[in-house]
Amino acid sequence: MKNFDNSFLNDRIAIIAGTDEAGRGPLAGPVVAAAVIFASDVIIEGVNDSKKLSAKTREKLFPEIKNRALTYGYDVISPEEIDEINILQASLKAMKNSVNKLTLVPDLILVDGNKVFAHPSDVLSIVKGDSKSFAIAAASIIAKVTRDAIMEKLSAEYPVYNWAQNKGYPTKEHIQAVKKYGITPYHRKTFLRKILQGGQYELGY
Repeated sequence: MKNFDNSFLNDRIAIIAGTDEAGRGPLAGPVVAAAVIFASDVIIEGVNDSKKLSAKTREKLFPEIKNRALTYGYDVISPEEIDEINILQASLKAMKNSVNKLTLVPDLILVDGNKVFAHPSDVLSIVKGDSKSFAIAAASIIAKVTRDAIMEKLSAEYPVYNWAQNKGYPTKEHIQAVKKYGITPYHRKTFLRKILQGGQYELGY
């Protein structure tokens, strides 16, 4: 994964940032993105796509990634804004904001997925980037751990939805709770139309 990132280094590109988001699919909670820059010789054993790692492994890697990064940043986009601008635009905005919070200006930004955002730096989309790029994978871990912590905190406020466990994703239990108790200020209304109308859940993008 580190070799993938380093393959972009040349006379013009010396600083590479990776960015990814967590929380595109949930019914509730924010979307969170992170961005990170490492020195070219930094390798952290175990870093991979956050979805392929256990929560325990992500928690273990989280502080090491932050400590060994040259700089990192993250951004949180609320459910209200997701409803306003749609989940794709919210994800791109969160990634762009997280890059802009870095203390170094990257020469190249590697973005997970097939979409990019406008930026003065070069921006390159990498499909399945979180399983190819070390920096994107590290960003995915920061985003996931940060978002999970937010959902666990919100779960204490609304325990019937069990967000501490499902993190806002459309589990059977979560959908049944929405039908029984209604929605909260933390739910994405655009994602819930079909459920509230008695239909099947579909992703909001």
